[in-house]
Amino acid sequence: MLPKINTLSGYLYEYQKSVANPEAFWENIAENFYWHKKWDKVLEWDRDGHNVQWFVNGKLNITENIFEKNLFILGDKPAIIWEPNNPDEPTVTLTYKQLHEKVCQFANVLLQNGVKKGDRVCIYLPMVPEAAIAMLACARVGAIHSVVFAGFSASSLADRINDAEVKVVLTSDGNFRGAKSIPVKAVVDEALESCPLVEKVIVLKRTSIEVTMKPGRDIWWHDAIRGVSIENKAQEMDSEDMLFILYTSGSTGKPKGVVHTTGGYMVYTAYSFANVFQYNINDIYFCTADVGWITGHSYIVYGPLLNGATAVMFEGVPNHPGVDRFWQIIEKHKVTHFYTAPTAIRSLMGYGTEPIERHNLSSLKVLGSVGEPINEEAWHWYHTHVGKGNCPIVDTWWQTETGGIMISPIAGVTPTKPAYATLPLPGVQVIIVDNEGNELKGNNVEGNLCIKFPWPSMIRTTYGDHERCVNTYFSSFKGLYFTGDGVKRDADGYYRILGRVDDVINVSGHRLGTAEVENAINSHPLVIESAVVGFPHEVKGQGIYAYVVLDAASKNHDPEKIKASLLAAATKVIGPIAKPDKIQLVTGLPKTRSGKIMRRILRKIAEGDATSLGDTSTLLDPGVVKEIIEGALVPVKV
Repeated sequence: MLPKINTLSGYLYEYQKSVANPEAFWENIAENFYWHKKWDKVLEWDRDGHNVQWFVNGKLNITENIFEKNLFILGDKPAIIWEPNNPDEPTVTLTYKQLHEKVCQFANVLLQNGVKKGDRVCIYLPMVPEAAIAMLACARVGAIHSVVFAGFSASSLADRINDAEVKVVLTSDGNFRGAKSIPVKAVVDEALESCPLVEKVIVLKRTSIEVTMKPGRDIWWHDAIRGVSIENKAQEMDSEDMLFILYTSGSTGKPKGVVHTTGGYMVYTAYSFANVFQYNINDIYFCTADVGWITGHSYIVYGPLLNGATAVMFEGVPNHPGVDRFWQIIEKHKVTHFYTAPTAIRSLMGYGTEPIERHNLSSLKVLGSVGEPINEEAWHWYHTHVGKGNCPIVDTWWQTETGGIMISPIAGVTPTKPAYATLPLPGVQVIIVDNEGNELKGNNVEGNLCIKFPWPSMIRTTYGDHERCVNTYFSSFKGLYFTGDGVKRDADGYYRILGRVDDVINVSGHRLGTAEVENAINSHPLVIESAVVGFPHEVKGQGIYAYVVLDAASKNHDPEKIKASLLAAATKVIGPIAKPDKIQLVTGLPKTRSGKIMRRILRKIAEGDATSLGDTSTLLDPGVVKEIIEGALVPVKV
């Protein structure tokens, strides 16, 4: 276990120390890990922020810091408790020794199938133990894993496979999700029609869905591991060798492959997990995320396991077979730490407190929130009814690009405030700037959230396109990492995240670029153009509102059928998470004389606030806005 902050004065001391001498601070943390060779230099960077190296020339393997470093003490301790979608199916518990053996065995399978250090492996799996095993096996042999959420469409999967130049795909025959059985291998087969570099597909049998196996390419997982040794020597990695690529949406259409490297990511995720959650060795930690997102990487797999934690991994959904599924799991496993998304909390609020009261939740010590800012009503409900008023809520702010939690209360240490992420963790130098890049000092200020000094788990590049990384994160304000979020610092110096300031929508904690959704809608043959904005949604946080311009031929079609086919287009191109909540068919979009869509106006209309549209003097055709406002008064929910 890493050293933990346990008092507010201790936090203030550590924070000041981390700012005064960041390199000495992080070097001290890094000393807690096993390195084949120590670093020559703690930090090297170019002061513009976008060429960063931590623990330069240090040699290690992250899986040795999970297993070999701790097996003598933790070998028989549960590492992963897997709770299946169907509660009638047996729970699976893997001790650290058992997990180590399975990781080593699958590492050997990867080697036997031609995977070498530096190769990219795509993982497109449900929330089963094999997903974590696959990630760790890749890290063991030095392959770079790219996990893709197994709800993305074939087109989205193909884009990610091709961008990362993937050699091997790991998948399943199908998924169980609530009452549904979802074909997964079929999606992979469709995607691979346009992925010429993929050589092997290893398929886990999870359901009874029939699949087609392509001879010479496809192998069943159970056949691949049969008779394979459970002994494997970890590949020595450089601190700055790539650990994984994880794709995230941006304000332009193509998803970005965010790259994280081995040493800095290991140090930061382990440190942030230990401190934010105040995890103790016999605690049971339950994060409801999917490993297809960064939360699953950092706070189901790497962060907890580097701390010798016991992590509950859940395959299902919160409302199947009943709306008390989360509470049933907490009671069953005596969960002490529960980390979920505001979307899940808000959806469960709708069922009242009776499902909670059916279960004994007295084991809970810490509650967490992740993915989007939590609103005050949900915060109070969570605190009062789930935590019984006894559990601190760590409202965590961070991003795929930051690798780990950046601003958050430390459980039981930082006084909390509903809807506030509170204070930055040690080593995180937060700054607020106005739109010209001037720092807004003092309290009671609001502006753009930036970070002015590197931290170990920060994004290193976007895969294959470093210029895009520089342009996206480091060009808005010189020398600063720009998060894309607006923020308020109150009278107490606490931070409240206000949401995105760019064209990104946060739907149920998942970031979607508006351009990405527009591209999907525009693929429909009747669509001339579209504009997508976010609007407040009582469960999802933000919903997707699409304004769509159709061509003349659409007059011969039923508008409701067109809307249904637009939904299908978004689902096919991206996946179900990209389905618009509202579609409004319009004859035109509000544009400036130079042809730029005035999204600000569309956002206001979507929010139901058409009375304060601001300056409209540059509009090419003000009549378009009047028509859209009148059309928005008609129910447009789909």
